[in-house]
Amino acid sequence: MPQKAAPTARQRRVGIELRKMREHAGMTVAYAAQQLGAEGARVSNMESGRLGVSEERVRMLAAVYSCGDQAYVDALAAMATERRRGWWDEYQGKMAASALDLAELEFRAVSLRAVQIMHIPGLLQTEDYAKAVFSTAEPEPTPAQLRVSLSFRLRRRDVLDRDDPPPCTFLIHEAALRMEFGGAKVARAQLERVLEASERDNVTVRAIPFSAGGFPNAGVSAAYVRGAVPQLDTVQLDAPTGVMFLDGETHLANYRRILDRTEELSLTPEDTRDFIHAIAPRL
Repeated sequence: MPQKAAPTARQRRVGIELRKMREHAGMTVAYAAQQLGAEGARVSNMESGRLGVSEERVRMLAAVYSCGDQAYVDALAAMATERRRGWWDEYQGKMAASALDLAELEFRAVSLRAVQIMHIPGLLQTEDYAKAVFSTAEPEPTPAQLRVSLSFRLRRRDVLDRDDPPPCTFLIHEAALRMEFGGAKVARAQLERVLEASERDNVTVRAIPFSAGGFPNAGVSAAYVRGAVPQLDTVQLDAPTGVMFLDGETHLANYRRILDRTEELSLTPEDTRDFIHAIAPRL
């Protein structure tokens, strides 16, 4: 019998939200199971993402928990029905599960706001730049691993070319704009790509110059991804060991403030384009 696939981040998120809903109602797992006429293990498995949840079950649980936020319930029910396979599923077993979760998160995003400290945002990277970045990994990737990583990175960029692309704001530190991954020629071509992307209606690029000084959480690159309702927002953090996702109310509130303050220190989109034009010839 084939082993059941581990739940994705989206599937786990549905379960997490159902647990929050139950806890806000002050119900134990045993009491919730009694109201549903089910065993406690079934409720626990739904909350952990190990057991799929239908739209009808989400709405039934919301009624049991007396959740009156209809927009939240509708959005959670819609998330529970996301059965369609995405392009990222082609990379199962080839890329880390967190990478697949990130691709799906970007694909489902209502909007996205990110701050990058040392690298150009992945959604804006050229193939040569991405190859240079991946090549710095330790241990060094094999040629086959490099081809898969590059292919995956380039497929992620397609989210910006959809008929309904999410609005994206990229806050890019001057350090990332000046880093010469792949050498000066590759770095200049990468800056040209950023400038081209900044002309899109759905893309805003703002530079954080060295002269801005310090800012909150300066050592961490992060993305704030909006869901259909605020309760379903997600923070994605880059880490040397992979991708981390945060969805607690306190984390979401903190990162909204962090990004607000960082954006206040950033140059305007117009000044950013002038800034990048000034940097490129010096590389």
